[in-house]
Amino acid sequence: MTIAYISLGSNIEREYHIQAAITELKKLGAGFRVSQIFEAEPVGFCGPNFYNCVAAIDTSLPLDRLQQTLKQLELQYGRAPDAQKNQSRTLDLDILLFGDVVQDATPVLPRPDLYKFAFVLLPMMELCPEQAVPGDGRTIAQLWHSFEHSQALWPVERIAC
Repeated sequence: MTIAYISLGSNIEREYHIQAAITELKKLGAGFRVSQIFEAEPVGFCGPNFYNCVAAIDTSLPLDRLQQTLKQLELQYGRAPDAQKNQSRTLDLDILLFGDVVQDATPVLPRPDLYKFAFVLLPMMELCPEQAVPGDGRTIAQLWHSFEHSQALWPVERIAC
């Protein structure tokens, strides 16, 4: 089993899509945990605010199969096959960490979003502050404490999952 950390985001029917993603991810392994859900302003474009969280799952799926499954879930829940970055979306599922894997091929791991976005790093801080980032050596807590917090983000009431 490998621990995978997956970011979840939605700014279209966001409560429904985050709930659906949590339900689907629970089916992919054991030891499922999820951070609290945060509302965040979009980065790089104008649009409705996002709901974001991070899930941790112990999975027996190989990395490529997990990646394919996440992309299929995005499509199943209404994401356009030709969706671009920096636009509204029904569901965005990205692998942040997959065990101790470090790679430059798709999916790039650790995902660079860990170093860029509060909506990724703060939920990771909640779930696994002492987790060392593979290939970096710093912990999530160390990344968070050195992070430049410029994005507006705040917790939302727990969505019933």
